[in-house]
Amino acid sequence: MDTQRVTNQIPADPDLNQGPSIQGAAFFDLDRTMIPGSSVFTLAGVAWKSGHVSTNQLLHDAWEALTFRTSGATDGKTLKVRQRILGAIKGQDAQTLQSLAADVIPKIVSKVRPETLEIIRSHHCAGRPTYIVSASPAEIVEPLAAALGMTGGIGTKSEIVNGRYTGEIIGPFCYGSGKVVAIMELARDLGYDLSQSYSYSDAASDLPMLESTKYSVAINPDAELEQIALERSYPIVRFSGMRIRSQSRFRYSPKKICLALGLCFSILALGRKDNRKAAQLLLSRS
Repeated sequence: MDTQRVTNQIPADPDLNQGPSIQGAAFFDLDRTMIPGSSVFTLAGVAWKSGHVSTNQLLHDAWEALTFRTSGATDGKTLKVRQRILGAIKGQDAQTLQSLAADVIPKIVSKVRPETLEIIRSHHCAGRPTYIVSASPAEIVEPLAAALGMTGGIGTKSEIVNGRYTGEIIGPFCYGSGKVVAIMELARDLGYDLSQSYSYSDAASDLPMLESTKYSVAINPDAELEQIALERSYPIVRFSGMRIRSQSRFRYSPKKICLALGLCFSILALGRKDNRKAAQLLLSRS
């Protein structure tokens, strides 16, 4: 299904012009739904260039981003994702991250797919609030949502002690079922009706969020979510130029797997000899 067909199916909120009322909202996953790749890796790249993250830390985060992208969605991955997100900022000065956001946000905004912006605009025209819901730090998600003209952003909120991040979180971890907890809290506080709401994601790990709203859309779905979407008749949207992330493509394309692994090991080998050159290569391809 193309984006135009999705936007044409977005009705105005039925309660929009009936005085005080309960209305729905639209919730968007960030990584690989609104943008290709990882928002946290973009943050790590800016931090590395400014000298706040070591080269080894950047290469480690790149490896984590690669394995996260290729491992598929499983419940057991939640802890690893949490450690990756919180580990990226643990021990960092809180004001430093907030200042880095000024450089990070324009980079992420430039990566937002135009098709996503079209869907967001359609919801706004229908009078419906829009939110980013992401495991990425709230210090990135909230200003990103503002820069895109969205209603708000829900991200992972980290504990700060003596001006530094402790690596612990405040409130729900916005991944998997944690996104639903955050969305339900928002709906309760602002009076949103989830039975009139929309959700958009690329991964089966977001199935709890997709199940929490009446209207669910799979954007460039991974193999597991694509199968679920077909079984449940969720609309499936693939943006132009995006590869189909189905299991069959990987089963019948061993050469592509070898090429990808070869590139990965080449980068890691280069990293052992000259980590800074490896980091520059990674950032030039991100």
